[in-house]
Amino acid sequence: MIKLHYHPSPNPLKVALYLEEAGLPYEVIPVDTRKGEQHAPSFRAINPNGKTPALVDGDATVFDSNAILLYLAEKTGQFLPPDTPAARAQMYSWLMFVATGIGPYCGQAVHFKFFAPEPKAYAVNRYTFEAERHWGIVNDHLAGKQWMLGDTYTLVDMAVWGWARMIPRVMGEAGLAAMPNVKRHLEAINARPAAQRAEALKERFSFKQEMDDEAKRAMFPQNARLAPTAY
Repeated sequence: MIKLHYHPSPNPLKVALYLEEAGLPYEVIPVDTRKGEQHAPSFRAINPNGKTPALVDGDATVFDSNAILLYLAEKTGQFLPPDTPAARAQMYSWLMFVATGIGPYCGQAVHFKFFAPEPKAYAVNRYTFEAERHWGIVNDHLAGKQWMLGDTYTLVDMAVWGWARMIPRVMGEAGLAAMPNVKRHLEAINARPAAQRAEALKERFSFKQEMDDEAKRAMFPQNARLAPTAY
């Protein structure tokens, strides 16, 4: 059976959505990042990057959420665009756009807004601006389209959904309202039973909520280079 190493954050949720949409049986293995479980040797053996998610499917081990989406789509033949060079080019382009733009800039915006020590005004401005810019590109792209690749719901929509849920935290409550096409896309996926089941996974497990010194050491190990007051 497929094993999904999971935390209730955007990247693992993309994968959970795909598994639910595809109807694949899978086992959820929780990884509590605020307790540092992502740094355990047993997890690093699966994902040397020490980030959730990771997926084990028999002899196959896959890490990076978009790589997992591609692996599952190729394995099942589900939620792929038409098998033409043009359609595949769009799929790869938008998947990489999420992987290299949407995810990193949204993640850094949240980090500097809520967790980084002062001074941080420059970093907050830079990463929030870039998150807004990237989402603006998605919003423009979705104009006149039901889904990211046109009329067909694909793994690209799932990749976008994982991070679109976080827009209010990244850009404030007005952020989503300013992007009506992204908002429509998000609400359409939220209404799907598979998305509701993926969201409900977090209720099955108890994850640490406190951002105490233990959590900061686990999530921001770079601060070990700084004075102890960095924690």
